[in-house]
Formats: sequence, structure tokens, C-alpha cells
Amino acid sequence: MNSALKFQDSPYTSFMSETKVTLANGIELHVEVGGKKDDPAILLIMGLGAQLLFWPDFFCKTLIDQGFRVIRYDNRDIGLSSKIRNKGPKLNTIKMMGRFSVGLQNQGAPYSLYDMAEDAALLIERLGLEKAHVIGASMGGMIAQILASNYPEKVQSLGLLFTSNNKPFLPLPYPKQLLSLIAKPESADENGIIDHSIHVLKTIGSPGFVNQLEVIQTAKKLYRRSYYPTGVLQQFLAILCTGSLLHLNKQIQKPTLVVHGSCDRLLPPGHGKAVAKAIPGAKFELIEGMGHDVPPHFIPYLSGLFVHHFKSKN
Repeated sequence: MNSALKFQDSPYTSFMSETKVTLANGIELHVEVGGKKDDPAILLIMGLGAQLLFWPDFFCKTLIDQGFRVIRYDNRDIGLSSKIRNKGPKLNTIKMMGRFSVGLQNQGAPYSLYDMAEDAALLIERLGLEKAHVIGASMGGMIAQILASNYPEKVQSLGLLFTSNNKPFLPLPYPKQLLSLIAKPESADENGIIDHSIHVLKTIGSPGFVNQLEVIQTAKKLYRRSYYPTGVLQQFLAILCTGSLLHLNKQIQKPTLVVHGSCDRLLPPGHGKAVAKAIPGAKFELIEGMGHDVPPHFIPYLSGLFVHHFKSKN
């Protein structure tokens, strides 16, 4: 780990410390790190509009306890990382979604997932790591696919969680789940925004495993840490303007484990299966009852899957 970086205790978790990392492309990322400095590193890449705290502390701790150094960070445009000013024209998101679903190209986003994958590659470098195991969730899994394809020297092995390669004609998100994600809060005050977050977390989460109190606490913590809806929209545009990753999947030579929840209605399991089918030698694991989240109930099993995958490939 780069000794020039100055770390301080994380205000959220006793076993992690935080720092700001300025990348060679000028982007500043807010990063948390936990575990022994000589243990192999796992880089966690989160999804659309999701701050680093969406990686549950319990998940990070189980990985640390099994002999890994864990790194989680806010992607550009979210949390405490750099915000990107869009100097381009206003884009028609609905029209772009239609084009995206049938495989037509979109243009005009302030940045693409390729830029976000470059951020991840530069972060691995700035942290002084030769390479890292990578787990990407949802949009973070898309970024991880690009990272493994375009920066193979940075990636030891790959874990993908409820993600997609966005090839044309994959199963569409269920309307209720998609609308919860793209709808606006009923009011712009703290209560309205927290209520909206609670609704999203409950709608996309694992049925029967969503803890109401935990969801409320998480929503409040995230809102008070950072609220930047522009970043969520711009990350969504990045997905729409990146398009299919199918051509990159075929180039991935890293050992890959794709994990998906059977109850994921935001990205139905067909998305994960398409990724596993397209990456040479990839394994696919379907977890019964899991949605588009990482509830405590599934964490011991989920972390065990990834740890076994990473350790068997060392």
C-alpha cells in the first residue's frame, strides 16, 4: 500500500481507515481500506448512485477475517469523490433507454463506464498494488468487466455480483423496480429524500430479508454523508452510452465467478447468466431468495463463495 497516502480512521467503521486519492487523470476518489497491509487486496466497485457504504461493513469484515485487505471507494460523481460538470446538451433519457435495449449506440454522456474503469485501474496503481482481486456489483460489475478486459495486468481474478453485460434483448427490469430507481422523491427535503431511499431499498431488496430499521438507518447515513442526484443521472447516462460489453467479455482471461440472486427484479438472473456464458471459463452461482442487495442473511455464504474463488486461483 502506498505509504505516501495519509489515512485516518473511518467515521463509520472501526476496522477501516479512509483517505482521498488523486488519480493521474485528475479525478479524486474517496477510499476506505481495512485489513493487514500484506494480505492480498480485494477492490470493491459499487453500482449506480451507490456510495461505498453500500458495501456492508459485515461483508467487508468477513473478507478481512478470511485473510484479505479490502478496499471500497466512492465512484466519481457520487459520495465524497469528484463531481463532474456536464458541459454538453440535455439528453433524452427515455429515448436513450429504448436505443440501449435493442443495441443501438448512444452518445453525449459526460463520461462512460470506460472512464470509470480507468479510475479503478489508476486507483490500484496509486495504492501501490501490483494487482487486486476485484468484486463489482451491478454497474460496478460492468466497470469490473471493462477493467479485467482492458487492464488485465491490474486484475488477479474477478467476482461479479448481480450485474449485466448489457447485450441487446436481455430480460427487462421489472417496472416496479426500475421506476423506484428513476422516480423523483416526493419532496426535496431530508425526510422526502430519505423516504424515497427507503422505498428504493425495500423495492429492489431481497424479499423477506429487508430489515426496516436497518434500511432507515442506512438511508439517513447516506443522505447526511452526501446527496448528489445529478451524479446518479450522469452515471446512468454513462451506462446508456457505453452499451454492450459482449465483445469485451470474450477477451477476459481472468478466473471469473458470476453471482446473482434468484429474486433480483432490477437485473433479472438472465443478465448474470449472459455474462457467465460470454466470459471464457466463468462460473455462475444463483443464490435462492436474494434480490438486488447484500442483506446480512446471505453475507457468510456470499463472502465464502468469493473467498473460495480468489484463494483457489492464487
